[in-house]
Amino acid sequence: MVLQGEKIMLVPYTIERCHAFYKDYVADPAMTYDTFNYDKEKVDRYYHSKVLDTSRFFFGICHIDDIDKTIGEIQIKRIDKEKLCGTLSIHLVNDAFKGNGYGIEAQRLLIDYAINTLGLKIIYADVVHRNHRSKHILEKLGFEYLYDDDALAYYKFSIK
Repeated sequence: MVLQGEKIMLVPYTIERCHAFYKDYVADPAMTYDTFNYDKEKVDRYYHSKVLDTSRFFFGICHIDDIDKTIGEIQIKRIDKEKLCGTLSIHLVNDAFKGNGYGIEAQRLLIDYAINTLGLKIIYADVVHRNHRSKHILEKLGFEYLYDDDALAYYKFSIK
């Protein structure tokens, strides 16, 4: 399944796309102070434990003009089919792709998919406190701030 926007497309997240993404990935200091070093076996384990987990829907994010390059990954995780809720998560490959509207467009596409295809009524998100860009985008998308804990700020998007 492919979800198409104006600037980006959400495409099936294959193991090849996952490896290509993490070969170029640069950890965002707004999310972690740790550096990232590509490790094939580690990415294989990540793909098999996370991407193939049936309680998640994963997509690769590609620019519409270059669908062979994966510029991000996005998912709805912790899907609860009884409570009709899940949690949004997104990562862009590096700073070169931030501030161009790709992330917000990807999130809009996935929220629409979660509501209209998966039938979810509530979408949660959590953000590292210092990630002000993500907080701003969530609020722009209509998420409501819920609370903070020691590590994260929590948000909720509800179908009205």
